[in-house]
Amino acid sequence: METTVETAIFPVAPYDFELTAGQPNYSREQEYKTESYADGTYRRLLDLGDAPALASVSSAGSVDAPRLAVRLTGAGLDEAAVSKAKRQLSWLLGCDQELRPFYDAVAGDAVLSDVVKQFYGYHNTRSASVFEALVQAVMGQQIATAVARIVRSLMVQHYGVHATIDGQDWHDFPRPESLAAASVEDLRQLKLSVRKSEYIQGIAQTALDAPEGLEELHELSDDEAVARLVALRGVGRWTAQWALVRALARDDGFPVGDLALRRTVASLYFDGAEITDEQLLDFSERWSPWRSLATSYLFAALRTGRIAGS
Repeated sequence: METTVETAIFPVAPYDFELTAGQPNYSREQEYKTESYADGTYRRLLDLGDAPALASVSSAGSVDAPRLAVRLTGAGLDEAAVSKAKRQLSWLLGCDQELRPFYDAVAGDAVLSDVVKQFYGYHNTRSASVFEALVQAVMGQQIATAVARIVRSLMVQHYGVHATIDGQDWHDFPRPESLAAASVEDLRQLKLSVRKSEYIQGIAQTALDAPEGLEELHELSDDEAVARLVALRGVGRWTAQWALVRALARDDGFPVGDLALRRTVASLYFDGAEITDEQLLDFSERWSPWRSLATSYLFAALRTGRIAGS
């Protein structure tokens, strides 16, 4: 029977809920909803194992004294399920992230310190799992963002966890076993190439083969995790570095090879002069060991039009 539970999460301050949950990757319209942000409320279907639950999250505090009001709706919401849901939400919304050491480190950087002022309290959002981050990265390789969203919607529709709650259909990202069981021909129906279909099958099977799936990468160092990731078919260093940032929550991931990032840094720090990936990597050392946050803040400002990237 469907029930509703209300609880709360207390993020590490400063925490601006609107900036964090309202970034375009959450606020976009999706035909097959997995998550959304509208009217001050973040919603996402959470896969809790036995039964999914819809989480609705809103701010009930302030940036410097943050409190998130959480409403969970679903079947079998016992104490263990509620605790698991809160852990998932805290992870997805970066609630445990410490920002002040990063702010102190970039105080002397004229560009980033200005971005920090505009995005004070913005926390890095995260992928629900390493598996989800890798599959989405493979899906998006060498295609337009709009096309990647269509492919993702088709995958979620056909293979994702599904629930109808309050009359609204919601989906969560597919589990590894669902994609591992799909044939290449099945995945091709989602507008994926043969090669991408094979890559996704391989990633799904790898996630199934390990006792803790790909989540065991959390126990490895950055270099060890990258080495394990690039050993997977379809995963290059750019994807591996983004996995450090988005899926493993490492402080110093840096997706060198990202064209938008290179152009943004060139525009802001080199008067628009073209720079190489090697120059970008060398330049990024000034932000170490906080390059993940530096990258995320630059992209947040770029997405919202507050800085020009080219």
